[in-house]
Amino acid sequence: MTEETITEILPPIRHWPALDLNGVDFDPVLTELMREGPVTRIQLPNGEGWAWLVTRYEDVRTVTNDPRFSREAVMDQPEVTRLAPHFIPARGAVGFLDPPDHTRLRRSVAAAFTARGVERIREKSRHMLDELVDELLQDGPPADLTATVLTPFPIAVICELMGVPAADRQGMHTWTQLILSSSHGKNVSEKARNEMGAYFADLIGLREGSTGEDVASLLGTAVGRGEVTLEEAVGLAVLLQIGGEAVTNNSGQMFYLLLSRPDLADRLRTDPAVRPQAIDELLRYIPHRNAVGLSRIALEDVGIRGVRIRAGDAVYVSYLAANRDDAVFPYPETIDFSRSPNPHVSFGFGPHYCPGGMLARLESELMVDALLDRVPGLRLAVPPNRVPFKKGALIRGPEALPVTW
Repeated sequence: MTEETITEILPPIRHWPALDLNGVDFDPVLTELMREGPVTRIQLPNGEGWAWLVTRYEDVRTVTNDPRFSREAVMDQPEVTRLAPHFIPARGAVGFLDPPDHTRLRRSVAAAFTARGVERIREKSRHMLDELVDELLQDGPPADLTATVLTPFPIAVICELMGVPAADRQGMHTWTQLILSSSHGKNVSEKARNEMGAYFADLIGLREGSTGEDVASLLGTAVGRGEVTLEEAVGLAVLLQIGGEAVTNNSGQMFYLLLSRPDLADRLRTDPAVRPQAIDELLRYIPHRNAVGLSRIALEDVGIRGVRIRAGDAVYVSYLAANRDDAVFPYPETIDFSRSPNPHVSFGFGPHYCPGGMLARLESELMVDALLDRVPGLRLAVPPNRVPFKKGALIRGPEALPVTW
């Protein structure tokens, strides 16, 4: 078969409605797309036209690490088919930069997200979590684990890392919810993002000569040295702050899974040594988001698995699909706490790899330790199918997690 005939046979365009799914159910449309081929075409609920979707592990890593697929070029094609009803990132925001600008901006805050940077806040984080669990035990069952621990804890930790004072945590949370929800409309989300941006502009400005190790201080120093602009620093701060709350949803799904499968929770209680490895396996397994995230644009014609992706075409990768690729993860539908190696891509891959991966793992480990050890009888207070899950959100997770003990 010649290359010309390969490129002429385009796969059908599949409409992907991004359904509201319950629990940790895997998206049935994504399952079909994975079955249909390594490279398929999709149309999402918003934007225009269609985009390529890449689902195999190796191809996902290739696309996310190849400079021929550009995030920056998306700014010139804002009508690309997408899940979000409106476009949140602004020009110059780190999610829409390519190297070397992207590298320069990430470097300015890298110290806060290294193993040492994350270890710096371990004890403070543990202390904040212990206080939340003290309150949970004091108030007695039943309780909503999402409201009492899984929401306030990640907010407290990301604010600590960012250098946001405790008094401003609730405001940050409110802004984040408005930015991440698709149900309030474009203007509400836009206003919330602008308000959070104005807050960080002030905070970073105040920290310009600071020697602090928090993100606002690091950004203040970088702005003072002329390494990044204030606008770039603010865009990065907003993205990191919002990203910090993803842990609420990830851990909500994690505890939903552990408590609806008591055999898994019991294994972690009786064998604490397996916990770090188990958390990695749960991170691989849980479906973190609805549909797909941000697209990339091909800067030139590129061949993937015999399909020619033309210059200007939009391409999405699915990390969820990559994490279920049986060529890399034998029996991917099985939760296997002894899975090793476990090279999952739950935090992404390539230059746009989530900088908060180590922080998220730290928080997950602390929460698993605290809740399984300090609340030994912890279990769901309702049947698993009665746990309410978020509707119309970009990131998946329980709305509430009713528990008793």
